[in-house]
Amino acid sequence: MEGKVPERIAIYSRKSKFTGKGESVGNQIEMCKQYIRLHYPHIKEEAIDTYEDEGYSGKNTERPQFQAMLQDGKRRQFDAIVCYRFDRVSRNIKDFADFIQELERLQISFVSIKENFDTTSPMGRAMMYISSVFSQLERETIAERIRDNMRELAKSGRWLGGIPPTGYRSREMISRVTVDGKERKAFQLELIPKEAALVRLIFDTFTKTNSLTQTETYLRQNRILTKNGRDFTRFAIRNILQNPVYLIADEEAWQYFVQLEGEIYSPKAAFDGVHGMMAYSKTVQTGGKTNRLKAVREWILAVGKHQGIVSGKQWGKVQKMLAQNKSKAYRKPKSHVALLSGLLFCGNCGAYLRPKLSSRFHANGERVYDYLCETKEKTRSQHCQMKRPNGNKLDWLVCEQVKRFPENCQHFYKELEQLGKSLESLGEEDGAKGKDLQNERKENQRKIQSLVNALGSAENTAASHYITEQINGLHSRNETLEKQIAELEATTHGQLPSDIAFDFFQEMLQSFAKAFDTMEVEQKREALRRLIQRVVWDGKDAHVFLVGDDDQKTDGSLLSDKKGEPLCEKTK
Repeated sequence: MEGKVPERIAIYSRKSKFTGKGESVGNQIEMCKQYIRLHYPHIKEEAIDTYEDEGYSGKNTERPQFQAMLQDGKRRQFDAIVCYRFDRVSRNIKDFADFIQELERLQISFVSIKENFDTTSPMGRAMMYISSVFSQLERETIAERIRDNMRELAKSGRWLGGIPPTGYRSREMISRVTVDGKERKAFQLELIPKEAALVRLIFDTFTKTNSLTQTETYLRQNRILTKNGRDFTRFAIRNILQNPVYLIADEEAWQYFVQLEGEIYSPKAAFDGVHGMMAYSKTVQTGGKTNRLKAVREWILAVGKHQGIVSGKQWGKVQKMLAQNKSKAYRKPKSHVALLSGLLFCGNCGAYLRPKLSSRFHANGERVYDYLCETKEKTRSQHCQMKRPNGNKLDWLVCEQVKRFPENCQHFYKELEQLGKSLESLGEEDGAKGKDLQNERKENQRKIQSLVNALGSAENTAASHYITEQINGLHSRNETLEKQIAELEATTHGQLPSDIAFDFFQEMLQSFAKAFDTMEVEQKREALRRLIQRVVWDGKDAHVFLVGDDDQKTDGSLLSDKKGEPLCEKTK
């Protein structure tokens, strides 16, 4: 890698929410381009790729454009990366070290213009590793400073913003708070009686049933919806039950948090049995993943300004029940045989039909299973009475239909052939257009040569100025023509498939049936998802809609058992 002159360069820029204005993404990119123009003058603008992650922290490398850059690097699309500062890449020592090692393996150099570090030299790599240690120290110092500020804010018991939980709305407080010597607006939660009654109902129902599933069923059966008008799920119910914002700050609440070693930033006298609790820093937030609840001893707790809803005694009892049920929590069964999970919908209510495994097996060793409507299952058949289709039989019918797809698609081959002719015609048109452009360019070259000869005779005269202008105009026109010719050649080359390509594609479709039978279950699922948009079960027949069929009014392909045997359960 040492001494290698890059031919194509990538620029990476990142700005988190806390970065100052002087380090905007635009400024970073412009400074990197200036550095490239100075140190790599042979690199043209079109040979520079930019990757921008705005609003992302440097604590890890789970950033979309950063990951895209790594993938492009593995495909050898550039041989150097230029960055404004190396901490734009990562503030984590391990992530940074792994990144540099991966670049070394790919023989891609890395340059940090602010620190003037270059991985093409051993000293540059050593200094970069040393600096990454201090970068991580800075990140951890900032994190600790933020936590200290959270402790100060906790003492005010105010609402720090975001979507208010069910049962409350956010409103601005009359008084303001002072943080870091600055006066800031303060907000608090205000009780919404109707929603507060719903929260009490959820707590009471769970306390009575000791089951998230039964609580969900009760809410669905009674058509009780969330504040956003959706059905409650077990996960939404659990989030409400675990949220300390509903907890009334009373004697039981004080004892609960003391026993679990929680950091309480309010005196015991503030636990008046009226106000609710506020808990800060209670979840681990990871991009792309569900927030995970921290241990209570890591929470920052204080008595809030809002009114509580649930007593400390009931709240503590609910937390104990949730902890006991955790070991026997619902585990979604993983079916290793059902092929239509995620594709099959109820024709009555529109919900998914999920595989329901039985303990029975067929003679060939295949487990027997049905598909069950989610709404029917969760409302105990109150809101939907859709009959279960036999899963083994329905999967077989759909697969047989898919395998016959190439046989029944002669019109598709005709369209494929017509497409080839259209592309061939388009190629002829583009060829004629390209020939005209080349002829114009050739004629301009002839005119330029004539004008150059005339310029020699008209030197030091008034006519020389006008001749020069004509030469410049023709030269500029020729540059435009060259670009148009290059674009036309590239487009034509990419659009005109050969006869061999069409024959191969047709042969591949015809051999699909044989290949489908040899696939593993996961491969069959993937093949079905690429061909089928959805399958709708109406209680008697299955309606198959292929990918690209956007007409919701069509019935799709009808599937039913030709032998006359029932495709669904005999009872509801």
